[in-house]
Amino acid sequence: QVQLVESGGGLVQAGGSLRLSCAASGSIFSINVMGWYRQAPGKQREMVATITSFGRATYAESVKGRSTISRDNGMNTVYLQMSSLKPEDTAVYYCNADGVRIRGYAGDYNTWGQGTQVTVSS
Repeated sequence: QVQLVESGGGLVQAGGSLRLSCAASGSIFSINVMGWYRQAPGKQREMVATITSFGRATYAESVKGRSTISRDNGMNTVYLQMSSLKPEDTAVYYCNADGVRIRGYAGDYNTWGQGTQVTVSS
């Protein structure tokens, strides 16, 4: 069993910054891609940023230049540093781990965290 636990959300003023963290726990052998997604009220979940185990990052156009994703493979942790926040960044942010390999088990898995609320006030 793999669990993802997010932290770092909260209320921030427009123009401010915050850092989200997500730690994966369990008998993890490796994780291929870790990423952040968000879902605003009444909208579909969308990709914010992803990063491979080799450090290749991908960003949504809406956050490019304002966000940096990073990960610590040894700690199975992914971070999202966001700056110049806008009210439209308000959403529940979800951590995702894809291509998770667990010790002693064949195959790989995809799993989601519970989400952390980010609210940007104008």
